[in-house]
Parts: sequence; structure tokens; C-alpha cells
Amino acid sequence: MASEKVETVIAGNYVEMERDEQGNSSSAKSKFSKLLWHGGSVYDAWFSCSSNQVAQVLLTLPYSFSQLGMLSGIIFQLFYGLMGSWTAYLICVLYIEYRTRKEREKVDFRNHVIQWFEVLDGLLGKHWRNIGLFFNCTFLLFGSVIQLIACASNIYYINDNLDKRTWTYIFGACCATTVFIPSFHNYRIWSFLGLLMTTYTAWYLTIASFIHGQVEGVKHSGPTKMVLYFTGATNILYTFGGHAVTVEIMHAMWKPQKFKLIYLGATIYVLTLTLPSASAVYWAFGDMLLNHSNALSLLPRTGFRDTAVVLMLIHQFITFGFACTPLYFVWEKFIGIHETKSLFKRALARLPVVIPIWFLAIIFPFFGPINSTVGSLLVSFTVYIIPALAHMVTFASASARENAVERPPKFLGGWAGLYSMNIFVVVWVFVVGFGFGGWASMLNFVRQIDTFGLFTKCFQCPPRKA
Repeated sequence: MASEKVETVIAGNYVEMERDEQGNSSSAKSKFSKLLWHGGSVYDAWFSCSSNQVAQVLLTLPYSFSQLGMLSGIIFQLFYGLMGSWTAYLICVLYIEYRTRKEREKVDFRNHVIQWFEVLDGLLGKHWRNIGLFFNCTFLLFGSVIQLIACASNIYYINDNLDKRTWTYIFGACCATTVFIPSFHNYRIWSFLGLLMTTYTAWYLTIASFIHGQVEGVKHSGPTKMVLYFTGATNILYTFGGHAVTVEIMHAMWKPQKFKLIYLGATIYVLTLTLPSASAVYWAFGDMLLNHSNALSLLPRTGFRDTAVVLMLIHQFITFGFACTPLYFVWEKFIGIHETKSLFKRALARLPVVIPIWFLAIIFPFFGPINSTVGSLLVSFTVYIIPALAHMVTFASASARENAVERPPKFLGGWAGLYSMNIFVVVWVFVVGFGFGGWASMLNFVRQIDTFGLFTKCFQCPPRKA
């Protein structure tokens, strides 16, 4: 027990040193700038997790409810919310284990951001690193693509003078400015504002749906088809799988050991937004949502709706930065400039990362269906299967379990209970998320391509009046 405490302290040495360094330089900065720009507290991490976990997907959850039905929609949100919190906890444990081992070897991380693939490399070797790097980067790439698609989808509802593809060009250029945000330390004010924006939008959807009332002849026939059922379930899997940036958020904390329950707290808050809003919109519009993947498209245009659209646009810019910043770090490390102190050089070097994101958003502008496809093929492995498997392999030997920095919670029944949980996560997500979900979401995605075509100018746009 004593060694456990000692090693936890060792894991905190770097952050304490960095904090001292920040304290020494604070006299050169205004308190106002520090308040807005540089965060590393538990509250900053909670705001980052809560803000990042639910963005544009808030607008597609009613669409998922129309595919699943009310009861299944609620159950899947609660179920995947808990499962996502569990695998975020596993990632936290592996990060602390990796960092402790490296700091025993006197490795200094002051100018280096630890990432998930490096944790896998340090604990399990290069093959795990390569697998983690592939899934993580591909997921974050398409996560960024989805934010661009969402920007174009939302702005169209307050200004349809331009088609959605043209809006994608414009917002791609706007989102490219995230190259100037150095790290997750610097998202303090953005995370806070982002959470206020999603909170407003969620409660706007809820209240506006109740005020609007049920449309005439409303039907709630879901679930009707297995394909739609598993597509909807996989979108919810995607919703609570936003912890692909968990390691980077942890690394931005002054004391990463305190992260263990932060994601669970963030999930609980997010559920207070997603459950009422998705339920209310589905209650009001029912099966109409099957052809309207963006919930805002069904609500009448008012000042409140336009405010929600603008706030979600700003939030999607923030979430684009969240998804893209780890990709910037990977690219910086690949070209060898990650530890340079010149912000301008790093920003310039990051620009090539934005170009393929921009291009993919123009090819696949399928707001809604693309979420389920990314969820089944990428999120299932990135943030559920790989962390659970990695944790089991890392602590497979008796000596690894004996010397573990973080031991399993007692209420789980020790290591046996922990392994049972991990096996359940792996089997469930592989069969239901990747297997059935992959089959259903790919069928739905291909159907969108057949219906609208690649490079479509205006996905699900109503016909223009003559």
C-alpha cells in the first residue's frame, strides 16, 4: 500500500513542476489572460469532457429515437453512458501506469504531450501502438469531418441562400484557425462556453417541442426494421464514445490522478441534456424524424431557434478543435517540431492536417448516418474494445497486478471483477456495436450515397419554392 502511494506521488511530479513554472511566469501575464487561456484544474477537465462529449450529436439523437423507439433509446443512452465512463476510467489507469513507469526512468514530459498511442507503445509495444494510432487518428479525422458537416447543416436553417456544400467550404476555412490553439490547456474559456451552448440548445429542443405539441397524426412506430434499430443504437454508442481525447485532456491537468471520476461526472450531466431533448422531440414529431436527421429542421423558425443554431455553430468550431488537436500533435511529432516553442511554426505546420478533413466533409455530407458509421467501425475499437483489451493484457501477469499503481475498486470484486467487466465490454461492443451496428450503419450509409450521391450539394434540403 505504501508503494502505491509513493508511485502516485511520482506520477504527479511533472505536473507540480509545471505548475511551479507557470507560477513563476504569471507575473508577466495579466490575471484576466490566465483566467481565460490557461487551465489545468479538475473543473477545466470536467468542462472539457462535458463540452466535448455532446456536440452536433445532440441534434441527431431524436433521429436515433425514431429508429429505436422511446424505451430502447433511453435504455441505450444510460447503458452506453456507463460503459463509456468505464472505459474512460481504464484509459486513465493506463495513462497513470505509463507515466509512473517513465518518470521512474527520469523521463521529462514538460515539452511533450502524452498521447494514447504512446501509452500503448510504452506498456504493450509497437504493434499495439500502431493499432491504437490507426483507430484513434482515423476516428478523430472523421470526428472533425462530422463537425464540418454539422456546421453546414445548421447554418442552412437560418440562411439558405447558399447550399450546404458552399457553407462547408466557408466553415472549413474558419475551423482551420484552430491551428493557433497550442494545447488543451488553452481551451479553458472555450470549454466553459461550449457547455453553456449545448445546455441552451438541449433545453431549447425540449421546451420548444412541448410548446409545439404533437404534429397531427403523429406516429411512434419505432423500432420497425433491424437495420434502423442497430443504426440508432450505434449513433448512441458514438455519442458516449467521445473520450478519444481523454489522454490529452488528462495530460493538460495539474494532477491527472484526479481524472478517474471526472468522465463519469461529465456523462451524468450530459444525460440531463440528451434524455429530455431527444425524448421531447421524438414525442412531438415521431416518425417524421426518420427523414430529418437534424432535429432543428422540424422546429419552426424563431429567434430562439436561430440562437440555438448560432450557438451550435460556435460549439462545433470548439469541438472541431478538440478532435483535431490530437491530430495536430501526431503530425508535429511525425515531422519533428512538436517540442518547438514557436507557436507560428507549429500553426503553419498543422495546416496540412485540415485539408483532408475539408475534402472528406464535401464528399460525404450525410449528417446523421455518418455518425453511426463512424461509431460502429471506429469508436467501437478506439474507445471501447482496445482500452479494455489493453488493460487486461497490461495486468495479465501476477507481478504487474502486484505492482499496479491503481488497483481495482473494491466494490467490483478485485481483479476478477475488473476482468469480468472488461470481457463483457469487449464481447458486447464487438458483437452488437461493430458486428450488428457495422452491418446496419453501412447499409444505411450506402443507401444515402445511392439516393443523394457523393459530393451532393445539399443533403436532405427541402425543395426550393418556385
